[in-house]
Amino acid sequence: NKEEETVVTQEADMDLQLNRPTWTRQIEFTLAGIGCAVGLGNIWRFPYLCYRSGGGAFLVPYLLMLVVLGIPLLYMELTVGQYMRRGPVHALANVCPLLKGVGMASVAISFIMCTYYNVVITWALYYLFSSFQAPLPWQNCNNTWNTPHCTAHATNSSYSSTASQEYKMLEQTSGVEETGVLRWDLFLILLLAWILIYLCIFKGVKSTGKVVYFTAVFPYVILIALLVNNTQLPGALNGITFFIVPEWDKLLSVEVWVNAAAQIFNSIGIGFGSLLAMSSYNAFNNNVLKDTLTISIINSLTSILAGFVIFSAFGYMSHLQGIPVSELAVDGPGLVYVVYPQAFANMPVAQLWAVMFFFMLLCLGLDSEFAMVEVMVTSLMDEFYQHLFKFFKRKELFVLAVCGVAFFLGIPCVMQVGIYVFQLMDHYTAIVSIMFLAFFEVIAICWSYGAKRLSDNLEEMTGKRANIFFRICWIIVLLVFSIIQFKPARYENYVFPSWAQGVGWVIALTSIIWIPLGAIHTLWVLPGSFMQVTYIYLVSPHEDTVGTTHKIPVISIWCISLTETETVHHTTCTG
Repeated sequence: NKEEETVVTQEADMDLQLNRPTWTRQIEFTLAGIGCAVGLGNIWRFPYLCYRSGGGAFLVPYLLMLVVLGIPLLYMELTVGQYMRRGPVHALANVCPLLKGVGMASVAISFIMCTYYNVVITWALYYLFSSFQAPLPWQNCNNTWNTPHCTAHATNSSYSSTASQEYKMLEQTSGVEETGVLRWDLFLILLLAWILIYLCIFKGVKSTGKVVYFTAVFPYVILIALLVNNTQLPGALNGITFFIVPEWDKLLSVEVWVNAAAQIFNSIGIGFGSLLAMSSYNAFNNNVLKDTLTISIINSLTSILAGFVIFSAFGYMSHLQGIPVSELAVDGPGLVYVVYPQAFANMPVAQLWAVMFFFMLLCLGLDSEFAMVEVMVTSLMDEFYQHLFKFFKRKELFVLAVCGVAFFLGIPCVMQVGIYVFQLMDHYTAIVSIMFLAFFEVIAICWSYGAKRLSDNLEEMTGKRANIFFRICWIIVLLVFSIIQFKPARYENYVFPSWAQGVGWVIALTSIIWIPLGAIHTLWVLPGSFMQVTYIYLVSPHEDTVGTTHKIPVISIWCISLTETETVHHTTCTG
């Protein structure tokens, strides 16, 4: 009967927690967390936003948002993941069943992102292979794909283009309306990228933990080497001065503050479920605050280090063109695959620096991709462990199936229309969807579950409660979401047509829709009226405390019982 099935399910669930693997060493989680947080956004999005926001003036709101937004929310996610010892779906369902769809949405977002994010790794591999040529293929205009408007050196003329701008990797069409053909070379490199991902994660945290020793540390060696080289180039000081000397009037712009909040938010990866899933493999008494501070601070320091590297190159380019740094034509994605290759072309030993730079991008991309795939694998294993093991027999085969599905879904991004598909998916997933998801995640954890109960869990694990600063930030952070402004997707000067924007919203809804669906399912299966269940979960969830007598964290669930007169009362039950 149903009661016996429930008991069997609860016993299997507890067995899964007891047998859950943990990181071999805690440093492996720290490095994996750094690798997850530190990504391509630190290399191109941060310098680009800083450049657009007036250089040094951007650092003021950026560091402030790190303190009041980034660190508290990361602390919240790591605490929930480590205490519940589950992936985002089950962790959020235990925190607030009415908003259990938030966990499902985070899994959906991570899976959608991993399908197109690996295309960035594909581009890095393409440029890496091309960097072994002498001269570099984007170093001159003597190639078959160059147009008559090609120039060896950058200019401000709208009628000319540099060799790096004309490089043949994308061979993009004129717009999303024209699909073009499949780029077979990119298709094969995409397949290679997924093979690399699979070989790095197929053993779970045991294999990922070993890989991150290299992929998380090596990019810093490259960044430091690039910085030493760039600072010796003529004009580099002008670029660095632009980076660290603020234009104070820019601080009066709301957009600068919004950009700073968005950069902290997307860079650390709040709401994606990646760090929450990885923290579920931590030892129960691990020091959460130490990991939080390490990951968030190193992430921001990496952005600042990348800023020095990029802006020193900007200074060199402005010296070559004879114009101020503020007048350079710099675009977001083009910073990595157009502007910086252009700078390499004029450096001594250009091939060496190109190989080092694109190999660094590969390492940064791999770390982030590990985390996104792990979210999907962890969540499905938590939910359907018995069924999946019965069908696939081995976890390695299940991971292979997930990678295979993601590979096929990413094929449109390696067609000639691919850059437009990529930009559309990235905008409506990494910007639009994630803001909705994170808002409801904070509602579920900080309001419904409660900052007090979260502090109780933290005290059970580490012996220390969250201080008042973090509890205040967990509540105030809701105000930040109210000022976030959404803008339609665009790629350089190309504005997507209305039907493409509609497709973008459909992409966004494939993840957001799980939030209301999860709430509807909870209201459907639980006894009581709509108002009674809503009151229990959202209005008065703070009245009870969680039992803390087990060495293994107790999964707390809200139980509802109705009297004959349908008067609702609730207790905290342990499973």
